Amino acid sequence: MGAMSGMRALVTGGASGIGLATARRMHAEGAHVAVLDRAPSEGHEHAGMLSVCADISSDAAVRAALESAIGQLGGLDVLVNNAGIGAQGGIEDNPDEEWRRVLDVNVVGLVRVTRAALPALRASPSAAIINTCSVAAVAGLPERVLYSASKGAVAALTRAMAADLLPEGIRVNAVNPGTVDSPWIGRLLQRAADPAAERAALEARQPHGRLVTVDEVAAAIVYLASPAASSVTGTTLAVDGGMDSLRLRGGR
Repeated sequence: MGAMSGMRALVTGGASGIGLATARRMHAEGAHVAVLDRAPSEGHEHAGMLSVCADISSDAAVRAALESAIGQLGGLDVLVNNAGIGAQGGIEDNPDEEWRRVLDVNVVGLVRVTRAALPALRASPSAAIINTCSVAAVAGLPERVLYSASKGAVAALTRAMAADLLPEGIRVNAVNPGTVDSPWIGRLLQRAADPAAERAALEARQPHGRLVTVDEVAAAIVYLASPAASSVTGTTLAVDGGMDSLRLRGGR
């Protein structure tokens, strides 16, 4: 009997990184899992998970994908809003089109998925929504203005959703990962002039001296989704090695 035995969960952005680690961990904890991604992998189905394809920038695609996934799962208990895209640059570096694109995926995309999932969640006796936010929502990071704005909106959305949905028995929380050893960070490092030096700088920025792993974030999401967190709502769980709250002398 796992922490999520018999529960039905849908994870967006589940083809890689935090989403993939979360889907695998939920499945290992006994949940029936559906993964939604723009390019889902057949590996999910081979591992006993459902796989549905949708771009969360399209409301029609989201509604069709969720109808299919929820129908196959037989209902829905947990929604993990993990899909999102990154952005670099200061306030002058991105045109309006890029601002619209990132906010449409990271903020409005979350709204589209949640809106489509709510009827099924309302029918669950143990409904939970977990949003993947970021330390960038609470700590000023260089060259991350647009990304930080999008994740700050997710943090505010999480609290407001929790207030609205608690009377209906739906818990809403978020995780705030620090710098995660994810495919997106991997791509950034590949483009750096000195990848090794850039990785060392990112590790040094974390008070515990290393990047956060996707499995560590997934474990936090599973806790928030599980009955063990039945009195937890409207909160943000930091998985950042102390990046937001600690100021150590001498680096460590």
